[in-house]
Amino acid sequence: MYIKKQRLLTPGPTPLLPQALHAMMGADIHHRTEDFRQLYKSVLTDLKTVMGTKNDVIILVSSGTGALEASAVNFLSPGDAVLILSAGKFGERWENVAKAYGLRAVTLKSPYGEVVSPERVEKALAENPDVRAVMLQASETSTGSAHNVEAIAALVKKTPAILVLDAITGLGTMPLDIDGWGLDIVVGGSQKAFMIPPGISFLSISQKAWALNESAKLPRFYFDLKRELKNAVNGESAWTPNTSLLLAMAESLKYIKNLGMDKLVANAQMLARATRAAAATLGLEVFSSSPGGSVTAIQAPAGMDSGVIVKEFRQRFGAIITNGQGEMKGQIFRIAHLGYFDFMDLFSMVAALEVILNANGHPVVYGSGVAAVQQIYAEAAQLPVPTPALVGA
Repeated sequence: MYIKKQRLLTPGPTPLLPQALHAMMGADIHHRTEDFRQLYKSVLTDLKTVMGTKNDVIILVSSGTGALEASAVNFLSPGDAVLILSAGKFGERWENVAKAYGLRAVTLKSPYGEVVSPERVEKALAENPDVRAVMLQASETSTGSAHNVEAIAALVKKTPAILVLDAITGLGTMPLDIDGWGLDIVVGGSQKAFMIPPGISFLSISQKAWALNESAKLPRFYFDLKRELKNAVNGESAWTPNTSLLLAMAESLKYIKNLGMDKLVANAQMLARATRAAAATLGLEVFSSSPGGSVTAIQAPAGMDSGVIVKEFRQRFGAIITNGQGEMKGQIFRIAHLGYFDFMDLFSMVAALEVILNANGHPVVYGSGVAAVQQIYAEAAQLPVPTPALVGA
């Protein structure tokens, strides 16, 4: 209890892939050389493969928010109508982007912990035929919720509007068929399921979206995607790239390709399911009515501030989890599953949670939450599960 290893259990940044971290040490190459051009081309090619798309893919030196901004300014004009699905802190970010650029936002709001239904989207599209873009989160990490992207995309596909998807925590944690579902712009970030530090974002862009680019009049300079695409063909970025992160991304993409994107998604989904089972066993409630695979938001026990649980994780065990955001701060705590997380991480996290709950007046049986996680692991691994009568025999 005197030695504490720091453990990052947050929905971003996430734990780093060791070989990606090592690759960053080779960053002393110039970005206008053939060595770099080969690296850049390979990363773009592998990103397409991992994302499962034939659409153009562009990399930006920014956090995911930069790519969200780019997806607005490159395809829209001042006064354009946009339909925003807002069900949490990151849905509200779309509203702020629209406001900053003089877009006319039609916002469908849902309370924190819920999502916007496809039925509401269908009605809004019928009532607002001039909508040019529909903006939403695949995974709303502030609440642990996931939208029904496939159903919503099918509705948008029938209209002239493009679907702009913040998949920063959706990629690698939930099924997303970019080409099959007609997802026009899909935004990702380096520090989530891709297991490397923050600093680069990327987005896939459909031909339907590029057609809007021809008439879009919002101002852009650094985030000019057409310029980036033109340079990318030759293996270069328009501006100075983040070479160290591209080296790391090359290793991360290699790892994901070898593993299989479907297995990366399945891993997150299994960890999320096991976390929900553990929470129920410990007398806790999952916050979201539509829980996703990137992060599980759990309500603190009655009368307990979730900040106490977050603080106890850090002080007792050196582990970092996240509090609620916005209006949910102090009410929920969030446990991540995306990227380089495994069942060993979850076993220890749930065991620590049991200690913390007991220490703060919410009695639980030690090992009961861990047993719920073990049960799901054993089922997934097709192992025999001991019956209660055999335990301890």
